[in-house]
Amino acid sequence: MLRAHNLHIRRGRKTVLADVSLQLKPGEVLGVLGPNGAGKSTLLGALCGELAASDGEVLLDDRTLKDWSGQQRAQRMAVLPQVSTLDFAFSVEEVVGMGRLPWQSGRVRDDEVVAEALLAADAGHLGGRSYLALSGGERQRVHLARVLAQLWPGQAGQTLLLDEPTSMLDPLHQHTTLQAVREFADRGAAVLVILHDLNLAARYCDRLLLLEGGRPVALDTPQQVLRPDSLKAVFGLEVLVQQHPERGHPLIIAR
Repeated sequence: MLRAHNLHIRRGRKTVLADVSLQLKPGEVLGVLGPNGAGKSTLLGALCGELAASDGEVLLDDRTLKDWSGQQRAQRMAVLPQVSTLDFAFSVEEVVGMGRLPWQSGRVRDDEVVAEALLAADAGHLGGRSYLALSGGERQRVHLARVLAQLWPGQAGQTLLLDEPTSMLDPLHQHTTLQAVREFADRGAAVLVILHDLNLAARYCDRLLLLEGGRPVALDTPQQVLRPDSLKAVFGLEVLVQQHPERGHPLIIAR
């Protein structure tokens, strides 16, 4: 289980993240929301060990991240950054297969996992193509398949950290991507996903963390976090919040 306690990150004299405490629960999707510069990507960097905490700590199963070997951590945690780039003409299968490097599970098993992860990311039809020939959205789905393959099929004790995985996707693939993430969590993994779309967050996340200026404003269910007064205060956006007529989650409508 991954958790942060009283996490602070400073860059020079500036505090960019402060007073963040959270716990990623097995089977849960935790969405992180906030305006640009709120500290969302900084939080993800701290949780995966890329950024060192100035104060506080990040623990994986009650051990600090530095106490885990690189291979052990890679078998427990996969990270999809906001931008993933490759400048080599790898095939789609080769890119997704990079996620299998921590396991040494053999060619046959790796090929099975790569195929399953591509299907889960709605990218099975991209097999056999060169990565460099793909559109931005297609590349994004291939990288999602790569991190899914790293932890496949997903289970309790594993954590998936995703930074804006829907940013370059059309509306259909935004939903198929988050449905894949939801199904991955349903198999037991804990997922943290940074999103900008409030309605996608309301539909697919169990809890939401709302950040502003590097500090938590709210950490609770979508019904408790997505309130007109909170969204006005954080985003400066006047909204109506209604109940989705079929699913029951909050539906955010800009005034």
